[in-house]
Parts: sequence; structure tokens; C-alpha cells
Amino acid sequence: MRIAVLNKDRCKPDKCSPFGEKPCIKYCPKVRTGDKTIQLSPNGKSAEIIESLCTGCGICIKKCPFKAINIVNLPDPLLNQITYRYGPDQFSLFRMAIPKKGKVLGLIGQNGIGKSTMLSILSGELKMNLGKFNNDTPDNDAIINFFKGSELQQYFIDMFSNKLSVVYKPQDITLIPKHVSGKVYDLLKKNDADDRLDKIIEDLNLKEILDRNLSVLSGGEVQRVAIAAAYLKNADVYLIDEPSSYLDVSERINMAKLIRSLTESNKTVVVVEHDLAILDYLSDYISLFYGAPGVYGIISHPQGVRVGINIYLNGYIKDENVRIRDEPILFHERPPIDSLFDIGASTFSYENLEKTLGDFHLSVTGSEVHAGEILGILGPNGIGKSTFIDLIANKIKSDTEISLENEVIPRSKLKVSLKPQYIKMPESNLVSGIINQIKMAPFLSQSYKKRLINSLKLENIKERKISELSGGELQRAAIANCLSTEADIYLLDEPSAFLDIEMRLTVAQLLRKSIEELKKSAFVVEHDIITQDFIADSILVFEGTPGIEGKALTPLNLRDGFNLFLKMMGITFRREKLTKRPRVNKIGSTKDDYQKRINEYYYIPK
Repeated sequence: MRIAVLNKDRCKPDKCSPFGEKPCIKYCPKVRTGDKTIQLSPNGKSAEIIESLCTGCGICIKKCPFKAINIVNLPDPLLNQITYRYGPDQFSLFRMAIPKKGKVLGLIGQNGIGKSTMLSILSGELKMNLGKFNNDTPDNDAIINFFKGSELQQYFIDMFSNKLSVVYKPQDITLIPKHVSGKVYDLLKKNDADDRLDKIIEDLNLKEILDRNLSVLSGGEVQRVAIAAAYLKNADVYLIDEPSSYLDVSERINMAKLIRSLTESNKTVVVVEHDLAILDYLSDYISLFYGAPGVYGIISHPQGVRVGINIYLNGYIKDENVRIRDEPILFHERPPIDSLFDIGASTFSYENLEKTLGDFHLSVTGSEVHAGEILGILGPNGIGKSTFIDLIANKIKSDTEISLENEVIPRSKLKVSLKPQYIKMPESNLVSGIINQIKMAPFLSQSYKKRLINSLKLENIKERKISELSGGELQRAAIANCLSTEADIYLLDEPSAFLDIEMRLTVAQLLRKSIEELKKSAFVVEHDIITQDFIADSILVFEGTPGIEGKALTPLNLRDGFNLFLKMMGITFRREKLTKRPRVNKIGSTKDDYQKRINEYYYIPK
């Protein structure tokens, strides 16, 4: 079977050829023989492709200046497995994952591959059309019959007969304060169906923020409130989309424990998660999503957690004889003894800093930063990491009025480029403006420019407005904007938020290469331990009491830094034998007890 997909957001007929025939139409062999394989829509705002007439020659793909067309050939058996299609020439989803009562189903795959579409179908917000449109749209009985003989048949019988209550925790929690207002306690009390509020407050450490309004909460606090609100509702099915975004390691473990506890009440749980360690920790089984983002997505057959994650990283699904990635994703077996490149001389140093914001007090132990060095920042939420970034960026002043003392660059000329936790960019601007900024930057080499644009896949979204971008797309645009700005210090606050696992590792590698080539310095706040391990040369650990007092210690090497931080969190990691990926040890397990006893919380020496 053949799928022809037209991205209507990228298709710009008025720009590609204002006064003549559009390239995709002009050069299509079938059109030139008289067929209407490609034509303009009635409103003239985009093209339309008739799949049944398309030969798949690919000429239109090459001729479209905005990369708006994708044509792919898929195995014929998939023709009868399509579950949803957004339109005649739009994204297609094949198969469905199978949720089970009393189990946690984990979903893993790239962004734009259909995970949220599937959650919308399971929640009832989106009705399956089985690839049919107009008068052929299937009714409830046809959908139930489509899944005859599988566990999904009963699921949809219950859903269509209103016997199934579903709770859906959305992906982008930054939108919640825009639609919901009031104090945290009042919001949670409204959702407390079974008098479990006191337990949830303790499990998710919400006591300190109960009297605060949603509008003033940090990203991690909003995430915890959203998870608590979803948990407190008495439902049969819980659909949780990316619950670990903005949470620190300890909070991610607490969240995973809470979600897993739903299975004790025989609840059905489906979770989308890009932190592999957390996905491994909370799932009973997983389904892999593969395909072409924005074009089509295929859901694999259910896999065991360890085997499924290893299959995804290796990129080959043996039981389906499908390769989903050209190269496997590999992990370091242990932290490198030496840096991946020679760190240069000290570029600047900072003395001890102090800052009080309301009831919160931050103290920073002075240190120095070197050319080509990336300092990874680890610490609980509310401990002062973003405040420290603002101090370094000179957005706020230290109470002690001791400024940065730069030995190479005068303080007045120190340039800082910041990618904040909450991204604020002109919403009316196009992504193409960032691409032009990269191409015009005189301080960047051609190879750097090409790597930045290609790694972050900016060409695919260049005609989109900032306001139209998804969370992951906005993150990529903001990282590109930060790394294409000339600066002495690059500050990135949670760059992996909303990115899938592949893009997280791509960004990690991009950061390393960028700082190495620019010979500048960077501070990176990151809660994903795996991503931080890829990025950092040294670790800056924050300790203290969240919301009350924080202290930034002197930077440590990777081994000592990770060990200190995980010891503070009370968590140990082990290495999966085949892929060497970190896996969280269950608290109280034999491995957990052993590693704590020998004081090795992350890397076990050989």
C-alpha cells in the first residue's frame, strides 16, 4: 500500500509559485498525462493528492520547496490494520496498543508518531475512523467488530456504552494555569473522590504549595499537581502523558510509585514516557511506536519491558522483521576518566553568591569555569537551580553584590545566551527566522550551522509560527536560538523537556560538539540522568530544603557528582548487561542494598 501525506501547515501555494503552475503539479508525470493526481484545494490554500492515482515516483517530493510532501510504501497487510487517519492525505495510525486491567502499559516512540492520537482514542475524545471518511465513517458496532477476538473489543464495548470512566493527564502542563485558576488545595479537594488527599499530599510532597495559586507554581510543581488531580479522580482507566517532565529524580520515582499503586485497585493504566529509566521502573509491558513522524505511525505487538526497551534502542523488531533505526543507540558503560576533549584554561570565576527571594535563600560556593567545559546541574526542584542560572545570566543581582570576576573577558563585555525553563519567544515569528539567524551568524562555521539545523530538524518546521509549535518543536527552536547566539556562557534550563529519547540524545551530543567547537562554557540544568551523563564534564550538585534553603556546592567530577546526588536522593542505578543503559534499582532490592553498602550509587567499579 502507498501513503501520500501533505503537510498543510508547510504547503504554501501562494509562495512556491505565485503566478504560475505549482511545482508539484507542473512536474507530476501523471498530471502531465491528463490525470488529476495533484491539484489545488477548492480554497486554493493547499494542494491535494489523490493516492489511488499516485505512482510514488517521488518527483513532487523533490520539487516542493517547503518539504510539505511525503510518499511512503508500506507492506500490503497493513492496509487492513489502519485505525485512524486525519484525512485523505494526512497522518495515519496503524494498530492499537492493548491496555490491560491491573497493568501499566508503557508507550515509547518519537514525537509526532501517534502516541497522543492513540491516547485520545482510548479516552473517547477521538473516534476511530479505520481510515474511512465522509459517509463511510464506521459506527460503534463496526469498530467493536474490528477488534473482535482481542482484549480491545471489550474495552470499546464498555467505552461506547458509557461503562468506562477515563482520566487523561495531558502532555503540556504549562497550559494548565492558563485554563485553571485558584489555590492548589481547592483544586485537589474538588477531585478527591475517595478521601485520599492527605496521602497524596505526603506522597508527592505537596504540603508546601497547598496555599499557592496555580499561576505562581514552577513547572515541577504544576506537574505534581496535575498528577495528583488525575490520581484523585475515581476512574477505571488512567491515561498519563509524559508525567516526568520538569520533575527531579526523586520526584520521578515518587510519581512512578504512585502510578504503579493504581494497579493494586485493578485499574487500567497507560503511560507515555521518554525517560527510559522511569519507563522501565513503572511499566509491566510496553508497546513501541515506529514509522515517520507526521506521516504514519505503527504500533508494535506488546513486549516485555526489558526486552522491549532493548529492541527500541537496537532499532530492530525481530518478530516483525522491521528495522526502525539505522544505528543503535549506545550508552557509556561508565563515566569517562578524561573529558571527551581537552578543557581549556579558566574563562571566568565567580565568588560566593547569596540571594534571598521571599522565604527562600540560596547560597553559592564560588568556583571557576573553563573554556569548552559543560557543568551539569543536579538538584531537587525548588532548590535554587533556576535562580542560580539567573544569577549567572545577570538577570538578578546577588545580595552580597559580589559580581562575576572574569579573568579573560571584562565583566562589562561578558555575553550570556539563555534557554530558560519556560520558553518565551515572539509568537508571531516564523522558525525560518531562527534558521536565517543561524545562516547569517559570522562566528559560526558552515559545518556548525549545518549540524545545528539538521540535528534539530528545523527545516521541517521552518514555515511554522512559534505559536503553532508543539512542546517538543518549541524546545528545539529555543535550543537552536540559544546555540546560534554569540556568547561566552551558554545557559540551558531543562533542554530535554518534551523531547523524545532520540532527540534527547541528539541534543546531548549537539551540546557537547557545540561547546567543544565554540570553546565556550555552558551550564545545563537537567533532571534526566541518562541525558546528563551524555552532556556533562563535571557536576554541580544543589542540596538543602526545597522552597526554603538551597546551597550550590563546588563542581565535582562525574563519578563523585552523580554519586553524591543519588545518595542524597536515596536511589541507586545499575547497568543493563546488553545495552549498558542505566536502570533504577527497586528500593530495598539486593542490588540496591549492595550498592548503598559499598557507597556506589551509579557506577559499580570493575
